[in-house]
Amino acid sequence: MSADTEQRNFPKGSRLGPYEIASSIGSGGMDEVLRARDTRLNRDVAVKVLPKDFVADADRLRRFEQEAKTLAALNHPNVLTVFDACVHEDAPYLVSELLEGKTLREEMHGGVLPVRKAMEFALQIAQGLEK
Repeated sequence: MSADTEQRNFPKGSRLGPYEIASSIGSGGMDEVLRARDTRLNRDVAVKVLPKDFVADADRLRRFEQEAKTLAALNHPNVLTVFDACVHEDAPYLVSELLEGKTLREEMHGGVLPVRKAMEFALQIAQGLEK
């Protein structure tokens, strides 16, 4: 996220609808991702929230909504499962399964991946994109 993008403040224990915030996972080009607890179904989830200044940008809001619809329509082991899409106090958010483990960037931190592992990752990514 750029330095001038205003992030929202979601302290531990705060809520977005029925989702109780546990911690921040990170932020990216167009959103902030939080670890939360679904208090209705008693499970941990990831909550992706659009930053405040992006809500006023019709194109970014449209892309966020399109992402939610696209992901929700997919069912594949290599594609994130979306559970919910809501707005809470002018904060659009998307709720998905919480995936644990290393990111591809973390896997590559030690340098180049072994060819076999790189091929496994490439195949999984291609299968998800094909879906």
